[in-house]
Order: sequence, then C-alpha cells, then structure tokens
Amino acid sequence: QISVQARSGLWVLRRLFSGGGGDEAVQIRLQGHDQAQARDTALEIRHRIETIPGVRDVRIGGEDDEGQPEQRLRLDRDRIAAMGLSVADVARAVQLNVGGGRAGVFREEGEEFDIRVRLRPEDRLTALDLENIAVRAPGGATVPLSAVTYQVRERGANSINRLNGQRVTHISANLETGVALGDAVRAIRAALRDLPLPEGQSIVFGGEYEEQQRARQDFTLAVLLAIGLIYMVMAAQFERFLDPLIVMFAVPLALVGVIPTLWLTGTTLNIQSLMGMVMLIGIVVNNAIVLVDYINLLRRESGLPLRQAVLEAARLRLRPILITTSTTIFGLSPLALGAGAGGEIQAALARTVIGGLAASTLVTLILIPVLYVSVHQLRDSIAARFRQKQPESSEATAGAPT
Repeated sequence: QISVQARSGLWVLRRLFSGGGGDEAVQIRLQGHDQAQARDTALEIRHRIETIPGVRDVRIGGEDDEGQPEQRLRLDRDRIAAMGLSVADVARAVQLNVGGGRAGVFREEGEEFDIRVRLRPEDRLTALDLENIAVRAPGGATVPLSAVTYQVRERGANSINRLNGQRVTHISANLETGVALGDAVRAIRAALRDLPLPEGQSIVFGGEYEEQQRARQDFTLAVLLAIGLIYMVMAAQFERFLDPLIVMFAVPLALVGVIPTLWLTGTTLNIQSLMGMVMLIGIVVNNAIVLVDYINLLRRESGLPLRQAVLEAARLRLRPILITTSTTIFGLSPLALGAGAGGEIQAALARTVIGGLAASTLVTLILIPVLYVSVHQLRDSIAARFRQKQPESSEATAGAPT
C-alpha cells in the first residue's frame, strides 16, 4: 500500500530554503546490491556521523523494523549430487508444486486459458507439506524434498528500497539549530573520506542538500538567461551594442552591497538570496537605463557635447533615480524585517534586493557616467584613427602605377 500526503507550500519553502535544522536535514543513500554488506557499511557510517558536532538523531532506515517471519529452504548440495540430481531439478519440483506449472490450454468461445497444475492449498500450507514434495530422480524414483534440503526460520525485510534498479539503504540525521546544511555535509564528507566501500557500493547525498544543489544549478542558469535577455532587450532599445554593456556594468557591482548586507544581518547565502540576486539583475539596470538613455537623448536632440550631456543628464535624473530607489527600499523593509506570515523565509530575498539596490544606485550616479565618458571617448578615438588611415590608403592606391 502506497500513501502520498501533500505538504503545504509554506512547509515546502521552509524545507527547501532553510539553511539548517529541521527533520532529517541530511539524508545519505547507500547504494549496492548486497543488503548484508550495506547494513554493515550503514552502521559504520552512522558511527562516524554521530561523532560530528552539530549532527544528531542519526538513523538507519528500517533499523527498527523487525521484519516478517520467513521459512527458507537451504539446499544440501552434497546429497543432491549423490542422488544424481541438480539444483535446477529441486527448484523445478518446488516451483511446480507450490507455484504451479503450465500443463496446457483450455479454449472456450474463441478465448484461451492456461491450465496450471499445482498442489491444493491445504497441501502446501505447513513446513511438513513442503518436506513431503516429491523430487523425481534420474532413475525414475522419487525422493522427498526433506532428503535434499533443510528449512530455516528467519526474518526478512518488510520492504526493499530501490533506486534505478539498485537496492538503497537510507541514513538520515538532523542538525542542531544554527548549523548550516552545507557545513554539515562538508564535515560528513570529511568523516567518510577514508571509509572503505565494498565493490558495487556508493554513497550519494540526498534530501535537502540534493534539492539545494539542484536549485542552485537552476538559478545559475536563470541568472545567465536573465543577463542575456536583458542585454538583448537593451540592444534593441538603444539600437547599438556598446551602451547595453555600460548599463550591464551595474550588475556585478551590485554585489558590493549584497555581501555586506547579508553579513551585517546574519543572513546565509541560501536559495532565497539567490532568488533576490536574479530579481536584482532586472532592477539595478533600470536606473542605468534611465541615465544612459537621457544622455543619448541630449546628445542626439540638443547636440550637447559628450561631457556636458553626461553632466546635465546626471543632474536632471538624480532626483527620479533616488525617489525610485527609496520607494523600492522602503517597500521591501517590512519584508526584510521578517514581519508577517512567512516573512522569515522571504527576508533573505528582501535584504539581498535592498543591499544590492542601494549599492547600484551609487554605481549608477557615479561610475556609470564615468564609464560612459571613457568608453565613448575611446570609441571616438579609435574611429578617428581609422578615418585618418582610410585617406592614406586611398592616396597610396591612387598613386600606384597601373
């Protein structure tokens, strides 16, 4: 029987974005086909993990399960060989009598039904019934199954976990409050580095750590896509390729404000922080777009020189940029303080945006104008040199003998 219980969205966010703590924050999958070896290895892993500070409640999946009672048949290979039998003969006799064998086909009204022959249910209920199963020897004589086998009472597993066809043993542990998941995983890796693993066994970290690693990879791709899409949109807007690069210069410099903000507020660099960085990419370029676009407008429409256009645009756009930044920062402040339901989860996102936006505003007002002037002066200088070389090459071509 399989049952599935849905979790609330807030629970999922807490499990995915928390830096540590919680139920079974660390999960290890021990993969291998030999269940007995896996159990011994799991016990050694648990012993090593229990010595790591900050890690508690280390458990092996199914260790409290007593298992179901089983009746197992053990083959006496010496007796089987002495009677001229093979292991396949004994196995076939047990299969035919207990599981049944196909004896023919019954046809009725165009449909076919297999005819299976086996012992009656009341003749295969007890251990004595199994011992009395007849095994036919090569000479035609029959011997009871008890003559070539013996029975053992054992307990078997109630369930066998598999992943991609391999048996899996789960080892889980909780983390004490304040212990970061990444630090705990690094400590566990160091403790298990010299652990000898039997052939065919492997250790894989799962649970929250696996989800966080997958989420970080997805967000890395999201950051690259965001940067690429923003550049293409700005290139279409400015109708040139150089100005979007100047605007994008504000993106990496926004980290100057993100890192100190996270450090001062005691916020870890978790998935929510990365989400804030993705949002920040789209936000920090807005002020730079407003400034660069107005500089181009003054140069194009008013015919102002480069430096004068930059100074005039910076003066006229100072107030709108500061107002836009201030409203965004004040609007995110309650979220950054962790106020409201679920606020503690979204606080890292808001703090990332606030710190990066504050730093990017200074970048926009100071470094973007400086960079704009430097880049365009360099471009004009290169273009002037190229134009000077063109007439010289034309005169040389005209003076050459034909």
